[in-house]
Amino acid sequence: MHLALEKAQIMFKLARNGNWGASYDRTEHFKRFQNIQMIIKELKKQNWIITHEKPKFLGISLNQTYKKEIITFVEQQLPHLTGGIH
Repeated sequence: MHLALEKAQIMFKLARNGNWGASYDRTEHFKRFQNIQMIIKELKKQNWIITHEKPKFLGISLNQTYKKEIITFVEQQLPHLTGGIH
């Protein structure tokens, strides 16, 4: 699977679940993505993802500051979702 497409799917899943800012999801819920660690690293470098390091797990959420850019990216990669991301 194309890396950009996986990034968009992960960010869509976070957005769909309302995981912005302090509201996060555990990375174990993203096991189906083979490149999850690399994707988290790249998105964190872009400041699009915030990591929440807890004693027993790593949580991830979307950075509210880049909401417009994140939604635009997801809609470009997954055009059938256009207008459906909040």
